Amino acid sequence: MQLLTPHVYWAQRHGEIFLRVELSDAQNLDISLLENNTLQFRARGHGAKGENEYEFNLEFLEPVRPEILHRSTERQVDIKVRKQEERWWDRLTLQEKRPLFLAPDFDRWLDESDAEMELQAQKEEKINKISVESRVREDPYLGLKKGYLFMYNLVQFLGFSWIFVNMTVRLFVLGQDSFYDTFHATADVMYFCQMMAVLEVVNPLLGLVKTGFLPALIQVAGRNVILFVVFGSLEEMQSKPVVFFVFYLWSSIEIFRYPFYMLSCLGMEWKLLTWLRYSLWIPLYPAGVVAEAVAVIQSLPVFDETRLFSVPLPAVLGGSLSFSYSLQVYLVLMFLGLFINFCHLYKQRKRKYRSRKRKVP
Repeated sequence: MQLLTPHVYWAQRHGEIFLRVELSDAQNLDISLLENNTLQFRARGHGAKGENEYEFNLEFLEPVRPEILHRSTERQVDIKVRKQEERWWDRLTLQEKRPLFLAPDFDRWLDESDAEMELQAQKEEKINKISVESRVREDPYLGLKKGYLFMYNLVQFLGFSWIFVNMTVRLFVLGQDSFYDTFHATADVMYFCQMMAVLEVVNPLLGLVKTGFLPALIQVAGRNVILFVVFGSLEEMQSKPVVFFVFYLWSSIEIFRYPFYMLSCLGMEWKLLTWLRYSLWIPLYPAGVVAEAVAVIQSLPVFDETRLFSVPLPAVLGGSLSFSYSLQVYLVLMFLGLFINFCHLYKQRKRKYRSRKRKVP
């Protein structure tokens, strides 16, 4: 049977030799290192001369380690040999004349200076990884912190999911009639969730999360003003349809935000959930603020009429200052807060997807 030599391409690093043998569908692979520092290759496959037996021998310039790694694919056989001593070789073989079947692998080829830079980068990356891991291990309460954050996000997810499902079912069963008693049907759970949300302001201050303190304060304080002051203190507001839209928009955002944070605590990511977390707020957050503004505007005449939370003034100045004036100032601050949080969320989204693109090879 005719024995042929396949085309072999090589490249090197300071500690390794890479060989690419152009032999597809290789079978009966026999790759070994002989005592005279010679690599022996034998296999049957489809090469330059069709389906045949192919073999070659390479006596290396300097000693190599006996362990030889190889991987066979449908197109080629990849071989990796480790040098006995990490140094740059002037050539691959002991004989000065290059074998006719051997050529440089330009897909992996680096000159000595480039290889040194690559080696230095790998060393720095390894040092940085060790440094990060050591810093993480220095925190003995890391597991406790993650457990707390996971449970907090789980409780909030369950609460807002109950509100969302309850409102959705009631909408399908009762239609528009469900608009008028949304508060009485869901207020207790919403009170609980929004009181729990105060922890989202505390967590950044304690260093438990990396999110900013100001955006969390704006959102939590704004929602609690609407819930406790506008809706909670005025029975006239509790039966208005605007309550439905405010609660529904709030819960629509949170049923995706909290599961995203839960997975983050576990070091996991679901691409669809990530996209929803960083995209749904674009229409829903401004819509929620508009709904809150409508609620505030509808409450102004009620506060004027009831004089609730009015500030007493001397009789010369009119007797009292209606709380509605404070709410009118709050309306302006509400849209200022919308701008601040919108910019914050947009930067988060941009940073998230920019880093994802950098990871794609």
